[in-house]
Amino acid sequence: MSPAVVPPVGARIRQARLERGTSLRALAREIGVSASLVSQIETGKSQPSVSTLYAITTALGISVESLFDARETAREGGVRKGAEERVRTGAGAVPLAASTATVPHALAAFAADPGRRIGPLVGSGGRETLELDSGVVWERLGRVPGAEADFLLVTYRPGGSSSGSGGLMRHAGTEYGYLTSGELVLTLGFEEYTLRAGDSVCFESTTPHRYRNDGEVPAVGVWFVSGDVQ
Repeated sequence: MSPAVVPPVGARIRQARLERGTSLRALAREIGVSASLVSQIETGKSQPSVSTLYAITTALGISVESLFDARETAREGGVRKGAEERVRTGAGAVPLAASTATVPHALAAFAADPGRRIGPLVGSGGRETLELDSGVVWERLGRVPGAEADFLLVTYRPGGSSSGSGGLMRHAGTEYGYLTSGELVLTLGFEEYTLRAGDSVCFESTTPHRYRNDGEVPAVGVWFVSGDVQ
């Protein structure tokens, strides 16, 4: 897999938090992490784990899909934006929103564009990529406007986990996964399963769960989470 550039999702998270009228400390309390961690995520100094990302999007009432979408905001008073945030695709970098200090009224630009279609064909070199903490990479495989689903190619690097702290996560939606290579350990409630290439899983995502790769090669699979859009 080509190296992924970490998109600055922190600015989008911060904007959604401010739009909701939630303080940084209140958000941290709601999802059970330190205010320092939330601040580091919002400023791009740290990337969230899968579990933290789902906790944040659930608390703020936004979708995971919205963190991928790239829309250029307007310029405020003719002032050129600062360095544009970018998310890498195989076809090049897509400009994201400018900082809220530059474009204070562009709240809508941080939400997913409901009319934006990804596909019907997405080439292997044109996927939008989101790299998370703890050795996890998501690549968006497509999007149909109005469909409540995340359709992702997921990679867990050796030692990678959906939770850096080892805790279980839960979020809205129904989860379907198919492992194409490597091995992945799934903790689901009180049970533990080892997924090998060719194995598949499905369960309600509200069930506490965690993924981890204990192997020496990347674990790669296709994941589909339906009904998680807020």
